[in-house]
Amino acid sequence: MSRIEEPAARLADLSDDLALALRLADAADAVAMARFDAADLRIDTKPDRTHVTEADLETERAIRRILDAERPHDAILGEEYGASDDDASIPGSRRWVIDPIDGTHNYMRGIPVWATLIALTVDGVPQVGVVSQPALGRRWWASTGQGAWTTTTSGETRRIHVSGIDDVAASSISFQSIEQWDDVDLLPTLERLARAVWRDRGYGDALPYMWLAEGRLELVAEFDVKEYDIAAIAPIVREAGGRFTAFDGTDRLDALSSLATNGVLHDAFLALLHEEGAP
Repeated sequence: MSRIEEPAARLADLSDDLALALRLADAADAVAMARFDAADLRIDTKPDRTHVTEADLETERAIRRILDAERPHDAILGEEYGASDDDASIPGSRRWVIDPIDGTHNYMRGIPVWATLIALTVDGVPQVGVVSQPALGRRWWASTGQGAWTTTTSGETRRIHVSGIDDVAASSISFQSIEQWDDVDLLPTLERLARAVWRDRGYGDALPYMWLAEGRLELVAEFDVKEYDIAAIAPIVREAGGRFTAFDGTDRLDALSSLATNGVLHDAFLALLHEEGAP
């Protein structure tokens, strides 16, 4: 089972893996930006009726080519080309988890809010994460024990931290989309959440998680998420001082939901979201 939080275990130095993940993001940015907002961008429909562009496919191929050359013994899971291993839960397993373009619908409409997500999991736990948003000129990254970092549009590198807000009524949140909550029959819960906080918005995709890690939001919640949607995000939120769990509070990546908070409000949000007898 894939997990979000790191168990009490000694990890090998992750600096080389983080450096590689950042180089993978450089390669992905070059491919994705070359076709962004192109008038002749090829768009297809996958069997699940979601869209995929030529850029999604080529970006993932570019990442895989580098991994095949530099980490031939590591497993790979990508949104577009699936898993290279049969069982990534074997103790000691290392798996790169890739979403080549998170926010494909934005990408294909020329909206610059999309990202490449790159993670390394060890024994099913995300240990390295990179979120790169080249159309916005931003990137975020983290590795276990080394903090969370970002580069600004001016090129400055700085460490990031979640907010210290400790009152739900003073918090700002992103619920991703009404459709997601409706699909899991939680619209009344979303309404209760929206009434309890200071400000609510549906920003969508990876960006609000990064704003949370920077201290600009206190909660991001999402449904129907796969491992490649959140594996890169989890260590960034965690290393910024926040908490990242499934909607039920467990530390699973395969629960098809995510709940990221500034940490201090995590239990309060869980209680609010699972309040019994609420309308």
